[in-house]
Amino acid sequence: MRCRSFLFGLPAFLAALAAPQHKLGFRFEDVTARAGLVFQHNNGAFGGKYLPETMGSGCAFLDYDNDGWPDILLVNGMDWPGRRKQRSTMRLYRNNGDGTFTDVTRRAGLDIEMYGMGVAVGDYDNDGFQDIFISCVGQNRLFRNTGKGSFVDVTERAGLGGRNAFSSSALWFDYDRDGLLDLFVANYVKWSADIDVFCTMDGKQKAYCTPEAYRGATCWLFRNRGDGTFEDVTAKSGIFDTSSKSLGVAMFDYDLDGWIDLFVANDTEPNKLYHNQRDGTFQDAALRAGVALSEEGKARGGMGADAGDFDNSGIPSLVVTNFDNEMLGFYQASKRGLYVDKAPRSEIGRRSRRSLGFGCFFFDADLDGLLDLLVVNGHIDETVTTVRRDVQYAQPPHLFLNCGPDGFRDVAEEAGGGFANPKVGRGAAFADFDRDGDLDVLITTNHGPAYLYRNDQFSGNHSIRFRLIGTKSNRDAIGAVVKIYYGGESGSRIVKSGSSYLSQSELALTFGLGKHNRVDRAVITWPNGRVEEHKNLAAGRLYECVEGKLIRDTGGF
Repeated sequence: MRCRSFLFGLPAFLAALAAPQHKLGFRFEDVTARAGLVFQHNNGAFGGKYLPETMGSGCAFLDYDNDGWPDILLVNGMDWPGRRKQRSTMRLYRNNGDGTFTDVTRRAGLDIEMYGMGVAVGDYDNDGFQDIFISCVGQNRLFRNTGKGSFVDVTERAGLGGRNAFSSSALWFDYDRDGLLDLFVANYVKWSADIDVFCTMDGKQKAYCTPEAYRGATCWLFRNRGDGTFEDVTAKSGIFDTSSKSLGVAMFDYDLDGWIDLFVANDTEPNKLYHNQRDGTFQDAALRAGVALSEEGKARGGMGADAGDFDNSGIPSLVVTNFDNEMLGFYQASKRGLYVDKAPRSEIGRRSRRSLGFGCFFFDADLDGLLDLLVVNGHIDETVTTVRRDVQYAQPPHLFLNCGPDGFRDVAEEAGGGFANPKVGRGAAFADFDRDGDLDVLITTNHGPAYLYRNDQFSGNHSIRFRLIGTKSNRDAIGAVVKIYYGGESGSRIVKSGSSYLSQSELALTFGLGKHNRVDRAVITWPNGRVEEHKNLAAGRLYECVEGKLIRDTGGF
């Protein structure tokens, strides 16, 4: 047993204390330096207390050169105009396949300054190579993968130019099921250095403003025309809403109708749940679904978001990171289309109340078949400790281990490798970067370094991995759902872009199987609705699934 329950009163509590302590079946190891990830985020702070300086930047795992090894992209900011002290750009690190990475930023054509915020990865032109979208303060940028180890800036050519904004998270998804990836971009508030508001806590010294000081900004939806250009369908799709102050976005099929919906985390405004009407339009169903507000009916400081089938019910649930003293929003599906926030009466709520969360994601850390939850934390202003002695700027992350009926337990301090050390956390993503069958973790910090944690398993649990390639569907198969059945158990995962906060995890799917060594059936529902079934698959293997063709075993871990 890895989890002890505190849900059944004093006798169970005393018995749990008397029970022997069991170590985790895995350990994190900080391999940042060993891997060669030399990176320092630059938020441009110079004392002017500009709002974007508090937000940090994201990260992504991608396979830009199609060699089967996940590469790393780290988004960066820059010095403000007129305040130039250093040159800083995003960094692309190529996975060498031996636990190390090589900085190929310049060679890849990405050595470009911009005030970057988030990243979304997707093959928008279906040419077999993953492209990169960078959300920015100012002009967002789209970089097309040439397939020759480099990228070209196609922002203007794609029709995405001429739009200055304070953009945040973004994702690729095929909302109209035409086989082409469309682009959703979240925007935070109407801000620029020219209209910066003077906020103060003591009446004299400038401080970082809260979002209430600025007007909201609508998110954007761009439809892929299939010729390398995009059409702005924000208004006619029903997405247009200038009251939003959006920071996180997660894709999922909340009503299980086969069409992708979007959850948007808003800061001090109600969250949105854009329900896909299957006719090119969306309708906000957040209030009806129970995910717009807290239990007290208040809008919280939504930052990051993710969706996942943590209880293996086949219905995805939601997590939203919020400001300190607000706790996480942990919305479990009670039945199709309706959610209940379980955080206030759980370990997740108690442990996260004093944290200020940003990046978050569901993943199976110990490969037991249940999705666990990682959350990175950090406050927005280093001077917070002078005002509130009970709150720290750098904060430890949470790693909530899924104990099934017993709920979740925070095991961050037990994970090792310095994982629980306080950080000014922002972005977070996962991938099996060393191809050993378990999921490793990448974390970014505001105005600080990035961290790569290798996951080392010693429990003997097995896993199985799937890489999907669409033919009629979009080539990345974003939106596809895989459900597996094994030994009387089941689990489901969706191929997704975006989620977390400003970040993106790998597109390949990993299922933990516990001690099971085979999968009886794997059912794939492709984004266009096509259903395929594959039987009797061995654990410890990576399977390549090409839509409309036989499954291919590409080898063991």
